[in-house]
Amino acid sequence: MTAQTFGDGVSQSELWHELMQFYINEAWLLDDRKFREWLDLFTDDVFYFMPRRLNVGRQDLSREISEEGDLAIFEDDKTYMTMRVDRLDTGMAWSEDPPSRTRHLVGNLVIEPLPEGDLKAKTAFILYRSHHETDENIFAGSREDHLREEDGRWKIYKRTIVLDANVILAKNLSVFF
Repeated sequence: MTAQTFGDGVSQSELWHELMQFYINEAWLLDDRKFREWLDLFTDDVFYFMPRRLNVGRQDLSREISEEGDLAIFEDDKTYMTMRVDRLDTGMAWSEDPPSRTRHLVGNLVIEPLPEGDLKAKTAFILYRSHHETDENIFAGSREDHLREEDGRWKIYKRTIVLDANVILAKNLSVFF
């Protein structure tokens, strides 16, 4: 059995390790509240999307996840993502004063080549959030990213986040996934 190679002769194993390090770094940036550095992991034309998840019968599973353009939890571009980060620095983001403490755990990385040398990477995540003395939230789900190389670095140009829960019990959703 031969190992699959991607563009530039990089083995699947080497690429997996490179991207896993990318996602580990991203998790630490978020948990250390280095949101400006985190924003730099995304292209200027990024689409950051978290659809709604619906409870539907087996016969309607194709409608379980809302489509782009339908009502979504997040449907952001880079400008809006930057505005969310900027707001945290204003002192007017009352839901984040004091700031939440988060822990992002990312795994189950699967990589698939896309045209033009781009990649599709799918990961599972658990996001633990602690706020004030008694508020705790756990978010679990998956992310599907489309990445391309810019200036010798991988950058995300599309992220779709799908939560496993269809009802969000958190008092606010001011964290990043």
